[in-house]
Amino acid sequence: MPEDNTEDLILEIKNLKTHFTLDTGTIRAVDGVDLTISRGKTLGVIGESGCGKSVTAHSILRLIPSPPGKIVDGEILLYRDGEVIDLTKLKPTEEAMRNIRGDDIGMIFQEPMTSFGPLHTIGEQITETILIHKKAADKSEASDQAIDLLRQVGIPNPEQRIDAYPHEFSGGMRQRAMIAMALCCSPMLLIADEPTTSLDVTIEAQILELLTDLQAQTGMAIMLISHNLAVVSEMADDIAVMYLGKRVEFGTTDAIFDNPLHPYTQGLWRSIPSVDGPLEKLVPIPGVVPSPRDLPPGCVFASRCSEFMPGICDAPKPVPIIETEPNHFVACYLYGNE
Repeated sequence: MPEDNTEDLILEIKNLKTHFTLDTGTIRAVDGVDLTISRGKTLGVIGESGCGKSVTAHSILRLIPSPPGKIVDGEILLYRDGEVIDLTKLKPTEEAMRNIRGDDIGMIFQEPMTSFGPLHTIGEQITETILIHKKAADKSEASDQAIDLLRQVGIPNPEQRIDAYPHEFSGGMRQRAMIAMALCCSPMLLIADEPTTSLDVTIEAQILELLTDLQAQTGMAIMLISHNLAVVSEMADDIAVMYLGKRVEFGTTDAIFDNPLHPYTQGLWRSIPSVDGPLEKLVPIPGVVPSPRDLPPGCVFASRCSEFMPGICDAPKPVPIIETEPNHFVACYLYGNE
């Protein structure tokens, strides 16, 4: 893992495993992930749908439904005011964990329309969050804070819009309101799970600029989950590439984009259309993603890999994690001494 200054660390994930036990078998949605997030930095987490990005985020906040889900191994360490808290040791419903949600870690969910309750106004829901975390003395003060937050995220006429219901907001406005709610307690870490999904490119650019400006103002860290490589390249300082529940590559944004090492990362890059380069046929990644109920031995990408080495890549043992240059890690036999 990167050699972060401990004073700057906000979150450190070690060997996280989150599994779902169903009648049809066990789904290893997250299967041994390591991540670090530092103050004022943005970590981009990318990968195809089903690779475990959102499950990792929900594991951090202890929002995994149980049953069938459970964190079966690993540590999620929150660095706060000189103490280290292992979130996996807290019960999801206990007061300490509830206080961490929203207060220390905020989250923007994928679909803001389903994240807001339809029967209460936007203002009521933001105000309630402020009062629960004791960030205001009374409802009037909390309401004033909510109006300031709506103004801060660029919602016009916040004094009137605070009384609007979620369905009365456009998609972009709902996303801005979701950001306001996530930031109402000034969290150290903001988890943004596909924050621009279903938004047009103009609104997407506005939301990304808003997040960047808010980060500069507050110094918070951001964990940006996305399958949109352009969005990640614009915002992230570091990138973690996930495939089938595992982190297959990690490095700075420049390193990952300029020198992708893992065959999966290289495959993602080859599938991106170029707007200024020569017109070429896109090359998709061959094959299909194996079932998470029945993971293959060895490297989980082996069945789709053009560099597959029989007897090595499919050997029933953990794939080594190689640091090829400072803070650039790849889980691949191509870079080891095998």
